[in-house]
Amino acid sequence: MHASTLSFRSAVILGIAGMIFGIVMAASGNHSTYPAHAHLNLIGWVSLFLIGIFYRLHPALDTSRTALAQVWIWNVATVILTCGVAAIFMGHMEFEPVAIAGSLIILADMLLFAYFVFRPERSTVGAMRSIPAE
Repeated sequence: MHASTLSFRSAVILGIAGMIFGIVMAASGNHSTYPAHAHLNLIGWVSLFLIGIFYRLHPALDTSRTALAQVWIWNVATVILTCGVAAIFMGHMEFEPVAIAGSLIILADMLLFAYFVFRPERSTVGAMRSIPAE
């Protein structure tokens, strides 16, 4: 599976989960966990979809194992962070280390993604020069 495909599919699943989360909050009248809902939507739906677009635009990277691992790590860390934040806002401060762990994993994973974004492009310009002009 390509990193972009996993990223798009995960974004949609987490987006649906975020919407259901929001509907449950609205139906219950209890909006105390809205920060977790916001994290899930922003990090799970929006960020993952944008990551998928980047990988789709970089086909060589899209097929790499490291990019695929980056997306898997992002998924797992998003769930960890969301659960930790939700627990905290439901009054369970003992879950603060869970939220901290999730946020640090996401940060580390963003640094890996930043490496992909800022690394020099591997272009075909050099290969094009070896083609004789007509």
